[in-house]
Amino acid sequence: QVQLVESGGGLVQSGGSLRLSCATSGFTFSDYAMSWYRQAPGKERELVGTITSAGGKTNYAESVKGRFTISRDDAKNTMYLQMNSLKPEDTAVYYCHLRVGFGFWGRGTQVTVSS
Repeated sequence: QVQLVESGGGLVQSGGSLRLSCATSGFTFSDYAMSWYRQAPGKERELVGTITSAGGKTNYAESVKGRFTISRDDAKNTMYLQMNSLKPEDTAVYYCHLRVGFGFWGRGTQVTVSS
């Protein structure tokens, strides 16, 4: 079955960096686009960005453009989110998402940015 497991979250000071990973199994990772979402307390889940399959084109929410970078390693069936210049408003639970059928989600990883 499809499994998505996020890791790499934590507490970081404003201006710092973190790299999140999304390890996947149960499907042919290289065939699919993947996305990162986040959900802050009291807010709706929002799309952070997406990476396509084969070629790995990316697009990002305006709020993270220029600070966050999504990449993938098809040999490791893993997607990454490099987050630089973090701000307190980036505090959220970050989820990876596979849009197949009704969609698949990981359990998320908490990112907390202190001011």
